[in-house]
Amino acid sequence: MSFTDKPKRSDSMPREADEAVGTVIDADYDGEVNASGHPDQLTRQYGLLRVAGAAITIDNAWVVLGSSISVSILNGGIPGILYGLMVAAFYYAFIGLSLAELASAMPSSGGVYHWATMVAGPRHGRVVGFFTGWINFAAWLFGLASLVQVAANTVVQLYATYHSEFVSEAWHVYVAYLGVLWLSTACVVLANGLVPHTQSAGMMLVLLGGLATIVTLAAMPKQHASNHFVWGSFNENNATGWSGGIAFLTGVLNGAFTIGTPDSISHMAEEVKNPRRNVPLGILLQIGLGFLSALCFAIVLGYAVSDISVLQGGVNTFPLAAIYEQATNSAGATFGLLLIIFLSLLCGVTGTVLTATRTYWALARDNAVPFSSIFSRVHASLSCPVESTIFVSIVVSALGAIPIGSSVGFTNLTGSFIILNSLSYAVPFSVNLLSGRRYFVPGPFHLGRFGFVLNLLAVLFIGLFAIFFCFPTAIPFDSTTMNYNCVIIVGIVILIAAWWLIHASKHYEMPHLKMTVDHST
Repeated sequence: MSFTDKPKRSDSMPREADEAVGTVIDADYDGEVNASGHPDQLTRQYGLLRVAGAAITIDNAWVVLGSSISVSILNGGIPGILYGLMVAAFYYAFIGLSLAELASAMPSSGGVYHWATMVAGPRHGRVVGFFTGWINFAAWLFGLASLVQVAANTVVQLYATYHSEFVSEAWHVYVAYLGVLWLSTACVVLANGLVPHTQSAGMMLVLLGGLATIVTLAAMPKQHASNHFVWGSFNENNATGWSGGIAFLTGVLNGAFTIGTPDSISHMAEEVKNPRRNVPLGILLQIGLGFLSALCFAIVLGYAVSDISVLQGGVNTFPLAAIYEQATNSAGATFGLLLIIFLSLLCGVTGTVLTATRTYWALARDNAVPFSSIFSRVHASLSCPVESTIFVSIVVSALGAIPIGSSVGFTNLTGSFIILNSLSYAVPFSVNLLSGRRYFVPGPFHLGRFGFVLNLLAVLFIGLFAIFFCFPTAIPFDSTTMNYNCVIIVGIVILIAAWWLIHASKHYEMPHLKMTVDHST
């Protein structure tokens, strides 16, 4: 695997297939048509530092791990969280490398939507790309909703820190949810030029704020948990009813949720300078730094715990605040640590609004969504697809109301983010393998002879964990504890298929992708 100065043409790819899948452009082409086959309409304002900052901020690994720790704390306690994170980072490394290779070959806002279209070839690219794009967009809707929910819980907990008599209710969280979401949406729509600065600030908050939090949690507790509690108490804290192996594998969901956004900046590619190099580097930096920060935070968090039961909260709670209070025994310190989390989450929500809306906009440009002529517009002076951005935020506002009636429903809905997102990755990986990587035109970053093996491992791991992430979290289970992820996923696919039959089969246009090749090689 390596970076090369110029993208090279795959020897096995016939020249006539190039023309069928997309428009072939010489490597020294210097026009304004980007990899999606569309003229550039957005300002390219992200260099490597900024795009890496966006990747790290959207992922926000250590914050997400701590904020969603109640998802898997019953699956072996702190050891389950730690080892699950390590396993997730291991298999997401294969996913990240495979995504980086595709992003280097075709950096477009469509991301996996366009990559699946490319590698499926002229015969199958249209339908494969359509379904992949919609699955990926559905995943980002749920991912944005879950991240806003975490930020909203933090807002409520910030208030509760100095108001001990306050009892949080679902509607309190929803009011905060709407405030966070629409503040971020306003920033993306009205101040797009400031968004890169929010992502750079977010990166500093994630890295430096994470370091400050880790040092505080390591130094302030009067008594630390034992080594056995942190590293060896898996069996004592397995409260799922499953055997140890199944409990562990289902609990990897927390680790996957922690670092499971490696395609986020691929949807910003048309706003990135030199995207063939900078987007792949951003993807790899996100996974590496995300894992490192989350692992360090999880370790010190484990040693700071004195009462593990406080971590077993629900969707409208923020149990991490109780650990901060246990560790610091100070309302001021707890408030300060929570403020770091909130500010970093606010930056992350802004970046995720950008990711989700750019994904929808990319589909609209190819007439893949209802009212495409409206949602494909870009406001020139704002450098933003305003209609797509507002529409996505309205849908996410509706999703945020679900916890008022059913916290279980929202937990399953957001849990589907990881499964849907990883399945959208698996489609281009597996199709690329089935075609013998015949239609793949490598970019500057390519896996070379390791590509087949790494793509295959990524697909196998995605398939394995997609199955386990659909298991009920505990047994015995009933309607209130059932895992509905499989139902949600099947429902999403059925809706996409219905839209294909009603509209897209006749009116959807396969993207006219620009594949840059060097004919001299």
